[in-house]
Amino acid sequence: MQELPTVQTTSDLPASSGGLTPAEIAELSAEVKELAAARDAVILAHNYELPELQDVADFVGDSLGLSRAAAATESQVIAFCGVHFMAETASVLSPEKTVLIPDLHAGCSLADSITADQLRAWKAEHPGAVVVMYVNTSAEVKAETDYCCTSSNAIDVVDHIWQEHGPETEILFGPDMWLGSFVERETGVRDDPERRARFHIWDGECHVHAGIRPDDITAMRAEHPGAEFLIHPECGCSTQAMEYVAAGDISGEGVHMLSTSGMLQHVEQNPSGSYIVATETGMLYPLEQAAPGADLIAANRMAFCRYMKMITLPKLRDCLRDMTGEVKVPPEIAEKAKVPIERMVAIG
Repeated sequence: MQELPTVQTTSDLPASSGGLTPAEIAELSAEVKELAAARDAVILAHNYELPELQDVADFVGDSLGLSRAAAATESQVIAFCGVHFMAETASVLSPEKTVLIPDLHAGCSLADSITADQLRAWKAEHPGAVVVMYVNTSAEVKAETDYCCTSSNAIDVVDHIWQEHGPETEILFGPDMWLGSFVERETGVRDDPERRARFHIWDGECHVHAGIRPDDITAMRAEHPGAEFLIHPECGCSTQAMEYVAAGDISGEGVHMLSTSGMLQHVEQNPSGSYIVATETGMLYPLEQAAPGADLIAANRMAFCRYMKMITLPKLRDCLRDMTGEVKVPPEIAEKAKVPIERMVAIG
């Protein structure tokens, strides 16, 4: 288990430029692009990465979009600006490629919340259950999984299982308890005691999203009464936000539970709106790029992932130059882990 970072003061926040000057960013970006061309490398970057990494990437997106890009690329090298499980997923989908991550220590608190041994023990308690694991898990956990999902397709994956295997199917969902609660609510499981008894949720969470609490929603509502809420299902505030809607305190039209790609699509379609964004603060950059006229407010400005911010432009340059930071999943694990990932990508 990795030790989780703590944030105590605003001085702990990463600089928006990763501490680089504009001139340094321009020079390094040009060098990175030259190296990528020389190495036949595609650069993938998650929405939470630093702006200069998103700018230099060939593809920017959420976990599902990045998985698709990794599977589809014809490049021989994949330079992954994200966290370790994402690079593992790319290795599983493209075992013949060389997958690099600029910092091998860029982990994930959510992925660390369940191990393969813990999942095997959970499965033993519920023989015959179908396992759905968020893509934010290690390759070893995926190898014990039937279906992967992301926040953008979790509901579709669970609905697909019930359609394919029958509504009485028992499901083990993990590791994020907030996303599990969201799926439980949106699929109607919460209102059906029999189905709820067959839908089990692992008690894990992302330390960044869990840190966006109901108090943040309350404070932001008071400061920005006309703003819409764009809330990631992993957030600790998601349940209370839905309770506000149910009580009539917030119009349901103004609250949207969305993956990062869903947030981007919503803002692109409504580019002049005012939005409180409840997810990792790095997401504000692609939203700003998509809708420069939108009023974007972080639900909690301290909600940043140090693991994501461990990836920097100099580290990307170094890994492409020296071909370091390779992530390779053992074949016996990769073969098993590929099945639930491909099912996830196929469902969409």
